[in-house]
Amino acid sequence: MSRLAVDLAYLFAGACFVLALKWMSAPTTARRGIWMGEAGMLVAVAATLLKQEVVTYTWIVVALFIGSAIGATMAILMPMTAMPQRIALSHAFGALAAALVGTAEYRLAAPDIHPLKMGVLGAEVLLGFLTFTGSLMAFGKLQELLPTRPIVYRGQKVVNLSVLAAAVGMVALLVPFPGHKELFVVLAALALIFGVFLIIPIGGADMPTVISILNSYAGLSGAALGFVLDNKVLIIAGALDGSSGFLLSLIMCRAMNRSFTNVLFGAFGRVEPSARVEVEERPVRSGSPEEAAMILDAARSVIVVPGYGLAVAQAQHKVRELADLLARRDVDVRYAIHPVAGRMPGHMNVLLAEAEVPYEQIHDMESINLEFAHSDVAMVVGANDVTNPAARHARDSPLYGMPVLNVDQAQTVMVIKRSMNPGFAGIENELYYLDKTMMLFGDARAVLGELVNELLRTSARM
Repeated sequence: MSRLAVDLAYLFAGACFVLALKWMSAPTTARRGIWMGEAGMLVAVAATLLKQEVVTYTWIVVALFIGSAIGATMAILMPMTAMPQRIALSHAFGALAAALVGTAEYRLAAPDIHPLKMGVLGAEVLLGFLTFTGSLMAFGKLQELLPTRPIVYRGQKVVNLSVLAAAVGMVALLVPFPGHKELFVVLAALALIFGVFLIIPIGGADMPTVISILNSYAGLSGAALGFVLDNKVLIIAGALDGSSGFLLSLIMCRAMNRSFTNVLFGAFGRVEPSARVEVEERPVRSGSPEEAAMILDAARSVIVVPGYGLAVAQAQHKVRELADLLARRDVDVRYAIHPVAGRMPGHMNVLLAEAEVPYEQIHDMESINLEFAHSDVAMVVGANDVTNPAARHARDSPLYGMPVLNVDQAQTVMVIKRSMNPGFAGIENELYYLDKTMMLFGDARAVLGELVNELLRTSARM
């Protein structure tokens, strides 16, 4: 395949990636965006395999089958509740691939590497390896294989910045002395260590932002590798990935009222044990599905607030069934989505779209927060930290300053939850102890099913 044909194929693939990002920004066009992105990647891969530099396909075919088997298994077996973990692993695999390709390029070209190319290669390897271990740490926290609370110690920022400075120093030394391969080994080791140090001081409440910033790092690593290999599609795709991940991180930090640098180095999420014990001793009001159904039957406006508990229980279809039943009674049903509901941006939107919830019923926090005060019932299904009123006034809370949904302003609050265990940030939710709040304990899908049955019985008696 000629160089011109390859470049034209890469240009087409790049246009597909741009359109994919544009269309995936809206629920109504997201499927089209996915298909466009897949088409672009297929064209890019095919064009790369047809390049004249490729002389044998043996190992490529072997890697293709191994990678496809792993990817298909992850896609089929991992539920929607584990989607953030799957994305963290994808970032890890992608970053490791970029770092290993960069390492191979260095071994083949050293010591005769142009200083500019060596600098870009060093930055690419640094980003790739730190993103690999950082993503693995994020996966471990999301999967709760590691403590979700921040792991902190005295002088941690100094240690982290020292490791990063040493890694950058290795890159600076390799630029004029690319033949010193031992420096490259030290660079790789420091990058791997820094990836671990970067993530362990970050608490669970800030993990969605961590995922997006690691996505940005992986993209920037790919873009740098594209410059090293003179591969235009890598440059385009990596730049799009890196810039979109970075902008998403800034948007999420704004939505959570977090400082971008503090999210990376501030170790949010610590819990004061004494405060937790004090809250646990407060009484809560527990209700039955029969009582809740009576309240819903008399309501004229209901706002549903989905959270990670809804995803765990796979209750999106039941909540849609309940909403349809209420709508037939002329009840205005809407859904309130916090920017970081679940464990990644868009998590709740995807689940509701799977249940075919009408897009016009789904509202973001800014457009619906003022409506809670005029709502008869706010029904919280498995959401926790994003509904905690403590974020507004408790200065000692790790959530302080984070914008939350104004669920506590509704006339009546119903919370469907398995237990009184705290949310991912590790603190109790003050919403549960309000006089207007009714706790409905149990699996979300089962409780919603009982509510549907009770409302149907009410309809049959009328």
